Amino acid sequence: MKSLLTTILVFLTSFASQAGNNSTDYKKNFNLSHNGNDILGHWRSAHGSGKIEIYKKGEKFFGKLIWLKTPNDENGKPLTDIKNPDEALRNRPIMGLEIFRDLAYKGNNTWGGGTVYDPKSGKTYNCQMSLQSERELDIRAFFGIALIGKTETWTRVD
Repeated sequence: MKSLLTTILVFLTSFASQAGNNSTDYKKNFNLSHNGNDILGHWRSAHGSGKIEIYKKGEKFFGKLIWLKTPNDENGKPLTDIKNPDEALRNRPIMGLEIFRDLAYKGNNTWGGGTVYDPKSGKTYNCQMSLQSERELDIRAFFGIALIGKTETWTRVD
């Protein structure tokens, strides 16, 4: 009986380890350039109301709003940054606004050290990104430590 239990345990352990190493798992087996440029391009936000272009300036990565589902206010005027804590910036348009700043490639499909600005709240958060697949990018916004924050998954659109 003990021998049968050992055999079953070994089989289950072997099966579980093989399941975790499935070579068809698209989220683990995609080719990266290893220079951080894999996030460059256009991404749709998790809620689908905006598209962001991620681009590079020098060795840092930035992102700006290039499309909004609702680009105008109820009076037909372009949305402006009315929640910005700096009153001098409240009249700037949301369209074209640089919301990601100064992200650096950290290796292992991750970017960090930068910030993300949320025009809906007027708040700026620390930011980390991790590429989950060629088409999925996790964006983590947080204050202080990354454990306390919120993650959204964005989808590549180009």
